Amino acid sequence: MSAATTSKTTKATKDSAENPTTSLPDHPHHPKKLHHPKKLHRSKKLHLPKKSHLHIHIHIRLPHPHPPTPQNPTFRRFWLGHTISLTGDEIHRIALPLTAILLFTATPTTMAWLTAAPMIPALLLSIPIGIWTDRRPSRRKIMLIADLGRFAAVASIPLAYALGVLTLAQLLITSLLIGVLQVFFSVADNTLFAAMVPPKDLVEASAWNNGSRAFAYCSGPSLGGLLVQLCRAPFALVADALSYLASALALSRISPVEPAPERPQKGAAGYLSGLTWVLRTPGIRALLGAVAVLNFFDFIFQALFVLYAVTYLHISPGLLGLVLGAGAVGGLVGATLTSRVVARIGIGTSIVVGCVAFAAPHALVPLAAGPKGVIVLMLFATEFLTGMAIMVLDTSAGAYVTAVMPDTLRSRISGVLQTVNYGIRPIGALTGGWLASAVSVRSSLWISTIGSTLAVLCILPSPIRKLRELPT
Repeated sequence: MSAATTSKTTKATKDSAENPTTSLPDHPHHPKKLHHPKKLHRSKKLHLPKKSHLHIHIHIRLPHPHPPTPQNPTFRRFWLGHTISLTGDEIHRIALPLTAILLFTATPTTMAWLTAAPMIPALLLSIPIGIWTDRRPSRRKIMLIADLGRFAAVASIPLAYALGVLTLAQLLITSLLIGVLQVFFSVADNTLFAAMVPPKDLVEASAWNNGSRAFAYCSGPSLGGLLVQLCRAPFALVADALSYLASALALSRISPVEPAPERPQKGAAGYLSGLTWVLRTPGIRALLGAVAVLNFFDFIFQALFVLYAVTYLHISPGLLGLVLGAGAVGGLVGATLTSRVVARIGIGTSIVVGCVAFAAPHALVPLAAGPKGVIVLMLFATEFLTGMAIMVLDTSAGAYVTAVMPDTLRSRISGVLQTVNYGIRPIGALTGGWLASAVSVRSSLWISTIGSTLAVLCILPSPIRKLRELPT
């Protein structure tokens, strides 16, 4: 997500959209107006005194400061590295739990801790890291170093397995370290995104990023399941490690103009400024509440889903990868249609619909029963529908947050949002492990589905529901 520009910039953008010319200050060596920069070749006639009847044509070539998102080379490089990295993450999502299950016979409690470990740092560190990042001159370098660190951390798992020294404790510690580096990457990402994308392209650029997620959902689990089947689970993580190198390479080849770092504020004001802004902004406050409820219950589900599919539904790792990958085709469909959906029903309604449509289909998993073909089809339907809905929800919500966020507080606000967004996830995952032990895995999946569906109640009374266009 990126953040909104200042009101002066927004007004200038609006004025240029209404007026095909851009006004420049009067200067003896400059014409008063130039044609809109979207026209690469511009022609001005300088009229000498009438007696000469001589016309001089001056052709000027000016690059557009922000080419349309797909044609922006800086954004394109960033997006490509981001796509490869997300695909690696999806390989990781299936290969790491399968490593724990197949090599160490992990219990529901162990799986809950393994799911929670990479998200605990978001709960504890997002706000202080966000403050620190806002005061750094280059967020891109922070992201690059975080990628290289994650490469080393993930690569340690197949290396340890090859040497015969891999333990469950290493899986947990590595997951925790990856979570710390992910916090640095994520809180800096919003500022870099805003530096590359103008406000008018926020929905489109968010759709491209979420399309990357959809592609990763589609290809990553299938590839991960296949790699686990062919070369064992720990070695499948080599692909994830290499994806971080690809992301680091992409970041090393871009240099967008980033906003100046914020001057340090003394006392609690600097530390709490991001939180204060969130609490005083009704739409953001409501959206964050919905996200917290949704993620809490969804991660009860995520902590138990692989275990339930493999142990209770008897789905093989290869078939599970195909189910997750084929079901995520819905994400590609959702990413493709999101811009049209937002244009048709508005940004607010898109957020509401996406929230409900993501949560409700999870009911098909605990309902799955009968012949294996029927079970697999129900899992396919779950993944397809939730994948399509999450693209609508994330793209519309991300564009809204980006549009209203002030430049000077980007990383700090991102830190607050990440504290709630990601920090609530390990609590949900650990609750899932406890619930599975207290009642049953299937009952826990039902509790998760019902709870996440009710998350939309946080949004309905807020101003978001009536919002048609992004705020300017």
